[in-house]
Amino acid sequence: MIGRVRRPATLSDLWPLLADGARPMAGGTDLLVAARRQGPCDVALLEGIPGLDGVGVEDGFVRLGAMAVHAALARHSLVREGLPVLAAALETIGSPLVRNMGTIGGNIVTASPAGDSLPPLYVLNAQAELASREGTRRAPISELIAGPGRTGLLPGEIVTAVLIPPPPANAVQHFEKVGRRDALAISVVSLAAIIARDGGGRITEARIAVGSVGPMVLRCRAAEACLVGRGLDRETLTEAGAHIRRVVTPRDDVRATADYRRQVAGNLLLRLTGR
Repeated sequence: MIGRVRRPATLSDLWPLLADGARPMAGGTDLLVAARRQGPCDVALLEGIPGLDGVGVEDGFVRLGAMAVHAALARHSLVREGLPVLAAALETIGSPLVRNMGTIGGNIVTASPAGDSLPPLYVLNAQAELASREGTRRAPISELIAGPGRTGLLPGEIVTAVLIPPPPANAVQHFEKVGRRDALAISVVSLAAIIARDGGGRITEARIAVGSVGPMVLRCRAAEACLVGRGLDRETLTEAGAHIRRVVTPRDDVRATADYRRQVAGNLLLRLTGR
């Protein structure tokens, strides 16, 4: 249930509302569901605060405003052309209604192990811009998320933007999600990868992140190291997939068994064969 709804016009108007216990609300696709379980709460709508949904380039980073909705980001040329791994993930989130209401900042703060935007943001080395009455700071998204539904946000602090450094030029960017249906599916397993190669096709850098196979999205460093110096062939990817299976910690639930998730997490790398 929702108590009082407040509409601050600026960040300066927002801070006292948060200090009084109001919860910041972006698209509301997760907050409104949680409010039904947790009881009434006052909310402060972020949608009326200018500047929180802009997309552009700033100091060499692609800057995605935290209030930018998934559908708009997936269509934006900066995302589609430069960050296709993220665009592909955003296109899989929920339904058209959810994609036109839910925001990139909200997906981060919800901190779900199945959050579709998170594996791409991990491999993109994305940072969150955080603001409060005291000022602003930055934190890697991989460090901001502390567990299922938990973040390192300080009291009175919100995510205002996502900052993404340019990925390696001409790198392979890949996202794939496995669910129990083709649409409106919560991820059973997801994988994001960025693979850079030299002129001879040898891998010079590999970034791999998997979701829905543990309490948080996991960067698989052993699988990444396994790939460097080699080609995108089936044998190499099979070996790297075995590293993923060894480090993930999935659980049985109503969507899939732990064994199924572990097997699929490793197999998804095979989609990169010959890319």
